[in-house]
Amino acid sequence: MSKYFISLYFLFCLCFASFGQVPIQETSTDSVKFTEKYGLRLGGDLSKLLKSFMDDNYSGFEVNGDYRLTKNIYVASEIGFEEYTTINSYLNSTASGSYLKGGFDYNMYANWFGMENMIFAGFRVGVSSFKQILTSYTVYQTDQSWPSSTINSGTEFSGLNALWGELLIGIKAELFTNFYIGANVQLKGRASEKEPENFENIYIPGFGRTYDSGSFGINFGYNVSYLIPIYKKNNKSK
Repeated sequence: MSKYFISLYFLFCLCFASFGQVPIQETSTDSVKFTEKYGLRLGGDLSKLLKSFMDDNYSGFEVNGDYRLTKNIYVASEIGFEEYTTINSYLNSTASGSYLKGGFDYNMYANWFGMENMIFAGFRVGVSSFKQILTSYTVYQTDQSWPSSTINSGTEFSGLNALWGELLIGIKAELFTNFYIGANVQLKGRASEKEPENFENIYIPGFGRTYDSGSFGINFGYNVSYLIPIYKKNNKSK
């Protein structure tokens, strides 16, 4: 877990360096009109691509986007696919499927003149459709004088689904014109799920690990995105 916090720390330092740009000084004391860009920002989650490359038991990707409605409110959505194999001393199972999340972000950062960075809080509703393949499992025996037996099952449970909500907090910093990097933390709470018969969902695509059927989870994301400006809107700066 510590590696996630270390990574987030350095990314926040990098982004705050962008936030700390010197603002343009105005020679007039009157209100100055300037334009802010409104449009569609599209990107992807780098953490899932990196994990796919580094972890043989995982593959996945996520495409995300947001659209600016007002000065501080953005509608946002994510769509993706994940496949994860859980291997331990008593179980080998694989979950794979797609997910969709939708909601909004609220920008809490008061940008200086000419800046369009974000420190935001958000909310999403997520839904996932997936399947589980139980490759093998070990039968627990109370009599330890006999070795436990491993059953090679290969049973597939399809038509599974899950519904959850999540709270987000994160940052997005404009490194170059219209090009952003960001990071976020997601706290998830599961509302419902369809489980296989005589088996549990160990991993749910889009939600993550269930931690022994617990209802809550936490994830991290590292994003890159590009803003496609659609129109500009006049605002006033003192």
